[in-house]
This record gives sequence, structure tokens and C-alpha cells, in this order.
Amino acid sequence: MVELSLADRPAIVTGASRGIGREIAARFAEAGGDVVVCSRTYEDVEAVATELTQTHDGRVVPVECDVTDREAVRDLVDTTIQEFGDIRVLVNNAGGADESANLLHRCDEETFESMVDLNLKSQFLLSKEVLPAMVAAGGGSIIHMGSVNGLFGIGLSGYSEAKSGLLALSRNIAAHYGQHGVRSNVISAATIETANRRAEMENTEERTGETSARERWLDQYPLGRFGTPREVADTTLFLASEMSSFLTGENLVLDGGLTTSLPTSFINEVYDADEKPTPN
Repeated sequence: MVELSLADRPAIVTGASRGIGREIAARFAEAGGDVVVCSRTYEDVEAVATELTQTHDGRVVPVECDVTDREAVRDLVDTTIQEFGDIRVLVNNAGGADESANLLHRCDEETFESMVDLNLKSQFLLSKEVLPAMVAAGGGSIIHMGSVNGLFGIGLSGYSEAKSGLLALSRNIAAHYGQHGVRSNVISAATIETANRRAEMENTEERTGETSARERWLDQYPLGRFGTPREVADTTLFLASEMSSFLTGENLVLDGGLTTSLPTSFINEVYDADEKPTPN
């Protein structure tokens, strides 16, 4: 029986010091996996590794790494192989947006390049460096953390374009290296309620003077709530494990229905969608 287990499937999780990345690392360790956790600040991932090692079966090793630096990425891959013998899972989670570049005319060239470096080039560098070891190990799974911003026009110039580029990068990896047992998929998530995202909504309310930013945001989601880091981690574990062994080149949209619908208030007004169905 195939299980959601990462035993004997060493993994790298980037951007693992907090939020979604930390939750993914915790879920992997919980599933019996050995994990290298990395971020730009060693002390942050060291604290994560110490905590997870004490509470889970898998080994968790902290590594400082700037994922936009080619040499640092090579060192990260070498360290993982030295620690665990091979690499079977890569989670390209590190990324971020510059809120000041929410529209194209406000986005300067330097900001655009930094967003592409962090959200697309780093995934290219990591995937390229991991591939030889993954192929030598008999295959593995590469998971790229995308965004609904890469699927339709929302804003955040540079960030959105890079997230859209991840789809092509992942499909090419899937097409070219599937014959060697390597799978590649994207998770395009919508709003996930991390501490940073809560602060962002509070800042929006403070800037606009409105007290309903959260409610307006939630109105876009048919499920009536935001996602949780644990839900992203569970989806990532599925893609990392043998449970998804025939799934590659796909984009899993984890968005609570955001991309399927108009705002809930609108469809309720026009279609009476808030009317509960009753037996005939």
C-alpha cells in the first residue's frame, strides 16, 4: 500500500524559516523524512531544525543559503548529499513580493529583476543543480511554489510574471526528465493565512482607513475562508510522496475557489446562490 511517507526520500525545503516553508518542513519530518531546511539567515533555520528534530522522527539539517546565488545553491546541494547520500525531493518554496511594485508603471527595472531572480531564477538554479543527484538516485519530485498571481491579472509586477514563468519551467522539467524518473509540479496557492499575510491585511486597513479589508478579501473566496500553511504542506507532501507517482507537469491550484468564480456577494445578488438547496 502506498502511503504519504517520505522515509528514504531526502528533501530540500527552501525558505523554511517561517510560514509555509516551515510548515512544509514540519510535515515532511512528521512523515519520516530527512530534510535540509534553508534560508538566508542561519540562526532562523537552526531554530527550526532544533525544534523539529526534537519533536519528529526525521533528521532536519539547517543550511544558510541565498537561493539567488549559484555558488550558495551548489553548496546547499553538496551539503544535502553529504548528509543524506542523495536527494529525492526539492521544494522550491523561497520567494516573495514587493508590494510597492503593485502596478507596472510603479515597478522599476531593478525591482523587476530582483523579483524574477528570487521567484524564478532561483528555482531554475536549484532545479538544475539537483537534477544530476536526483537522476542518479533513480528519480524524485520537484515542487515549485507558484501563485494564483501567475494565472490571471491581479497585480504585483515582477512577482506575477515570475510565478507565471514557473509553469513553463516545471513543464519543461517534467517533459525532459520524466524518462529518468523525475517529476515536476507547481502549486499555485491563493491567500494563505500566515502572520505576514495577516499583517498585510491590517496594513491595508490602516492605509485606506477601512475596517473591512479582510471581509472584502474573503468575498473573493467561495469557501469563505483563506487557506492555512498546513493545507499547503499537506498538498506538498502528496506531491513529494509516491501517492502522486503518476502526476507530473501539472499545476495544482490551491485557492479555495478563487479562480472559479466572481465575488460571492455578486453571485448571491444575481443568482441567489446563498439559497440553500432543499430535497425535491
